[in-house]
This record gives sequence, C-alpha cells and structure tokens, in this order.
Amino acid sequence: MKTTTPRAIKLKDYHPSHYLIDKVDLNFELHPTRTKVRSKLKLRRNPGANSKGGPLVLDGEHMELVEVKLDGKMLDKRQYKLSDDSLTIARPPAAPFTLEITTTCDPEGNKSLSGLYRSRGIYCTQCEAQGFRRITYFLDRPDVLAKYTVRIEADAEEAGTLLSNGNPRERGTLDGGKRHY
Repeated sequence: MKTTTPRAIKLKDYHPSHYLIDKVDLNFELHPTRTKVRSKLKLRRNPGANSKGGPLVLDGEHMELVEVKLDGKMLDKRQYKLSDDSLTIARPPAAPFTLEITTTCDPEGNKSLSGLYRSRGIYCTQCEAQGFRRITYFLDRPDVLAKYTVRIEADAEEAGTLLSNGNPRERGTLDGGKRHY
C-alpha cells in the first residue's frame, strides 16, 4: 500500500497521450484470490499528439503480469519493461496494432476498494479515478474514449448473478454447469 500523498495533476501539465485506444475487449475469469483478466486493446498512434510515437507506457499496479502479445505474437521479457506501476513497450508499431495482456489479481486481498475487489463475498469494481490500473495495464486517464466489450465468467454457486454495464450479448454455462458467463 502506498504511503505517499498523491501528486496533483494540473491542467498546465497535461499532454495528450502518444497513443489512442479504440477498442477494448475484457475477459474476467473470477476467482476470490486469483482472478485472470485478459485484455485485448486496439491501439494506434495519436495524430493529435506532438510526437512521432515513442514508447507505449501503460499504467498498472498490484497485479501479476502473465503474458503480453503484440499482434498475436508473444513478447519475451526483453521486449518490454515492467515496473511497480507501469508496463512499457519501447518500440510499438507505427501502424495500428493489437496488444493482448493477461494479468491476475487478488480481489479478496484488495482492501483499497479500488480496481477489482470483493466486499462481503460480492465482486465489485471501482475504476474512478485511476482504479482501472489495478485490473489490467492501460492508459488509465480520463480522455480514453474506447468502446468496451466485457465478458465475465465465474463459479455459478459463488457468483450467481453476473452484471456489467451495457447490453448483454450472450449468456451460457461451462464446465457442466459449474461455471457461467
């Protein structure tokens, strides 16, 4: 847990992101202590940014990185830099690209009430402000205007009701009815 006072971000210090995220597909496989989150991000360079790209720096904290794929190809650890609060890809493609990131997090152990956590046995999310970075590596800033698709999978007895914003597209059962989505 951080013990430092959060740093104020002033409008005069704001700079547009070097990259835009157009589409986000999220897949949650809920588990009380080891939830797997797969994110698939469609990215492109931001024509409104005063740069020619540069590294892609995604915010992230309090989770475990499982794998990173760029345009369907697994990146090895030399192709990205991981720190306590970010994932950096030094040379993303100039053309639009797809980045797939798999992480795990511990909803039961998350007592910050930020990101994905459990309260009285119920899975909850709180992503404002800067909570999304506790779910997956992301440009966790208010000017990301991506379209989201979310799939939630869980043990049917543990989480009998699955709810996400938006319009339901599909429902079903898995593993002989033990899990549902």
